[in-house]
Amino acid sequence: MKLAYLLNSYPMTSTTFIRREISAIERAGVPVKRFAVRHWSERLVDPQDMSERGRTEYLLTGQRGRLIGGLARYALFNPRSFGEAFEAVGDLHRAAGGGFVRHSAYLAQAIRLKTRCAQLRIDHIHAHFSTNAATVAMLCRLLGGPRYSFTVHGPDELDELVANSVAKKAQHAAFVIAISDYCRDRLLAHLPQHLAGRTRVVPCGIDLSDYPAEPSPPPMSARLLSVGRLCPQKGQVEIPAAIAAVVRDHPGLSVALIGDGESRAAIEREITGTATGGRVKLLGWRTNAEVRRRIGETRALLLPSHAEGLPIVIMEAFAMGRPVITTRIAAIPELVNEKCGWLVEPGDAQGLVGAIGSAMAATKAELAKMGREGRKRVVARHDIDKIAPQLIAMFESAED
Repeated sequence: MKLAYLLNSYPMTSTTFIRREISAIERAGVPVKRFAVRHWSERLVDPQDMSERGRTEYLLTGQRGRLIGGLARYALFNPRSFGEAFEAVGDLHRAAGGGFVRHSAYLAQAIRLKTRCAQLRIDHIHAHFSTNAATVAMLCRLLGGPRYSFTVHGPDELDELVANSVAKKAQHAAFVIAISDYCRDRLLAHLPQHLAGRTRVVPCGIDLSDYPAEPSPPPMSARLLSVGRLCPQKGQVEIPAAIAAVVRDHPGLSVALIGDGESRAAIEREITGTATGGRVKLLGWRTNAEVRRRIGETRALLLPSHAEGLPIVIMEAFAMGRPVITTRIAAIPELVNEKCGWLVEPGDAQGLVGAIGSAMAATKAELAKMGREGRKRVVARHDIDKIAPQLIAMFESAED
């Protein structure tokens, strides 16, 4: 089998888990051709991501002239299949409520993808996320290209299933992957009954070889860590006020935020307003190695999200034997409970203060026990080298 992965923007700082998945599949003996629609517009900081960019072939970036020419030639010499795919473009654009030019561009990318897959003899394309990349994979299939599948993550995807024509994409796909039971249930509530059998649950994973086999217990420091894009969905703007409230009883408390994004200015205003400038530090994006090091130095991970799929950083914290303070949303309770962390309702300021206070008051033995439980769960459920063979078997067994 010859396999390709297709992404929208790749690599990105937030798609490390996809890079790990591809690497695990290749370690299992199946080479993967990387395709993406475009370069990520922001600066990469991790050397492995920089290397991955050099291994990725882009359908749109630097290819606009070739795409337009390819679209015209295909319409001229393959009018029947072009007409069928163009009809699908109309359906997609109507479901999305507009964007005909954008969807026509997806068709041009699909034509280019079909050509390259034929040249490389690709048998199967797998797309991560049910948005642009899955659209291109579906159109490529309608043009006579390889079979395809796609993974649905959420959270935004699950609120836009109709606009993204996910049922239509599932109809033409060999199968659809959901990353959690929560995600699967949301998909099944949307898909026609005859497509239910195409939906499988395969969690995302991490490479446990990057982490110590026997992590040290959480340090009795007053340091917390938050990792993720700075955006409203992640809720980091609530952190300064919570820290200001807890510091009265725990004067050494501090938190470092790794990441960047549109909420940075709002978080900075909150830091100023709560006078927590010496306690809440914005570090920007950092390398994977530094993230692991800082997780090892922290008492607990802090993730007060309002919308999530199932955060990879929780798995990373558990792999390091660190408990997690987070919210009771989406699939998070499938991995986190009181045995390995603290769950609060999203937006519950007092609940967040209480959870941070509980983490700070926990004894060394309590923190160590929670860390061991988290480690046990991630080893059992999210070892990417155990997940990769499952994915390969699914790709190989997919029928035309």
